[in-house]
Amino acid sequence: MSASGTERTPVQVAVGVLVERDAQGREGRFLLTSRPEGKVYAGYWEFPGGKLEAGETVHEALARELWEELGIRIGASHPWRELVMDYPHARVHLHFHKVYDWTGAFEMREQQAMAWENLPVASHPVLPGTIPVLQWFAAERGFAGATHRD
Repeated sequence: MSASGTERTPVQVAVGVLVERDAQGREGRFLLTSRPEGKVYAGYWEFPGGKLEAGETVHEALARELWEELGIRIGASHPWRELVMDYPHARVHLHFHKVYDWTGAFEMREQQAMAWENLPVASHPVLPGTIPVLQWFAAERGFAGATHRD
């Protein structure tokens, strides 16, 4: 239920968690991007992605969005976690997919910023829907302490 007491249909959103791996396959830094001017929560940091269009799978939406926003082509995406977030403007069902393989040079096509991060992230402020992802990374990586600045 939303704060207004009425149920809102969630918007389906594909989210790319781009992660670098070392020669042994261990996960390293991950990519965060800022929300561009003109969008809700402009300037907040998040994992890139966007809404699914009619008939798209999560992978198809993710491949399209990362091409449109960042100018990269992705290989396989690996379903990782899902989360429903209630924001004042919308209820969103976030489908997080890890991505380890991509090609192309990063282009910030929406004039957003990008940062390769480790825990704790330096980028600030962090979008509320990103905080659980940082906590999942902390649990997987045995990281103790704050994952981001408040």
